[in-house]
Amino acid sequence: KETYGKTLLCGTARIGGFNIGIVANQRMIERTEAGEMQLGGVIYSDSADKGARFIMNCNQDKIPLLFIHDVNGFMIGKEAEWGGIAKDGAKMVNAVSNSIVPKITIVIGGSYGAGNYALSGRAYSPRFMFAWPSASIAVMGGEQAAKTLTQIKLSKMGDVDDKVREDLYNKIKNQYERQSDPRYAAARMWVDEIIDPRETRNVLIRTLEIIACQTKMPEPNFGVLQV
Repeated sequence: KETYGKTLLCGTARIGGFNIGIVANQRMIERTEAGEMQLGGVIYSDSADKGARFIMNCNQDKIPLLFIHDVNGFMIGKEAEWGGIAKDGAKMVNAVSNSIVPKITIVIGGSYGAGNYALSGRAYSPRFMFAWPSASIAVMGGEQAAKTLTQIKLSKMGDVDDKVREDLYNKIKNQYERQSDPRYAAARMWVDEIIDPRETRNVLIRTLEIIACQTKMPEPNFGVLQV
């Protein structure tokens, strides 16, 4: 579905002679066939629907899945909600959480919010989870998180001068950015290894060689999906 749900790329490939299904974020700004602009790195209703169908297809064919993260999360707002983002997003998360094929996850950029779950973050037990040095794993970006948390704290503090406001903002932002660092995640085993981007292909081949040892898998059961 090249022209549908363009902010998410889905396709099958062979790496080192092994079959694999790839789900990756598209960072370019795209337009739908109706002319609506879609921001790169954001999962919309159509891309979530596309991703869910592709993941289920790979499960039916017993093809391992590779998720490549550079995601800001699901689209928000009135139009997105009216367009069914909750339903379609839940469908994709359902497909990932009930997937029975081995999953490999690589975080190359941001991995924020529910996008981390939808692309098989640590919560959904990928067989291997790697990160590039450029990775950032958090609920949201450091600047956005700092603004939100600063507003919450200031609302409890009452009137304060600009110096206190700025110091509080910088303190929260620095702490958030430190905890978003891939080294922070690796130290807590949220990722298995921080890899050199130039070694990505070799790392994938080694993991696929290990995964290939699993020859028996249960039949996938995704329950009833609302379409």
